[in-house]
Amino acid sequence: MAASRRLFLILNGKAAQREDVRGAIAAVRERGNHVQVRVTFEDGDSERYAKEGMRLAREGEIDVIVAGGGDGTLNQVVNASLVEDSSPKCSFGLLPLGTANDFAHGAGLPAADPWAALALCAEGDATSIDVGEVENRVFVNLLTGGTGSRITVETDPAMKKLMGGAAYIFTGIGRLHDLQPCRGEFKADGFAWKGEFLAMAIGNGRMAGGGIELCPDAKVDDGMLDLMVVPFLSRETLGETLRTIAQNGLGELANTVVRAKADRFEIQCDDELFVNLDGEPDSGRSFDIRVRPKALRFHLPE
Repeated sequence: MAASRRLFLILNGKAAQREDVRGAIAAVRERGNHVQVRVTFEDGDSERYAKEGMRLAREGEIDVIVAGGGDGTLNQVVNASLVEDSSPKCSFGLLPLGTANDFAHGAGLPAADPWAALALCAEGDATSIDVGEVENRVFVNLLTGGTGSRITVETDPAMKKLMGGAAYIFTGIGRLHDLQPCRGEFKADGFAWKGEFLAMAIGNGRMAGGGIELCPDAKVDDGMLDLMVVPFLSRETLGETLRTIAQNGLGELANTVVRAKADRFEIQCDDELFVNLDGEPDSGRSFDIRVRPKALRFHLPE
């Protein structure tokens, strides 16, 4: 067994009473590791605790900051940490407790086993990974945008809990008459595409929307970002397109999906584009998106 570690767990308050989570923390402690727990209660807690964790890391008091929650919790913790210190003195890990857990599934983390996920942070090696960066915010998994991002914002939380990631697609199907295409231009070194689109994604990771592989070739440690654009074909085919994505991912749309790989992408849209960074909402008409190579040391399966 590896030497004992000092973990700083920022735990989403919604999961604080879960017996499997409590059991995982107890088991990791029984193996000689120290676990400090901070439970979020209101907006801003994740960021505040992340700053506390970074201070403790600088003082040599902790080894790993663990985000206990979904993709949004991970995003909040990493953003606040990198704002506090661009070269963290600790490593990072994820205890996946969200609805979709897209980053965890895409990275091969044991999303269904809190003990295994926490043990990986306590006993596994850390590897250097990239993050994506837009303006002053970063994303660990994906930036997604277009009609699909509005669906994410509008999807009923109770429906998400019941149906998981499929809830996003069914919300979209139910709102077909309200969905409008986005129009924009995407540029990178040696690449350009312009037109109307249904959805787009720029991936450091692979999955979003509840397990849909939007950027199947993306790697978190290659110093690159992967672009995916689903062109808007026609309103008559919109419903069928959403159903196809829900049932089979993007595989059947391979001939129409636009893809590119680069370390920087520029986006310019005619109207405001709604986006999500690991599930955290934002919007704008122009975006300059870059990769920040090897920004974090992160505990991932071998």
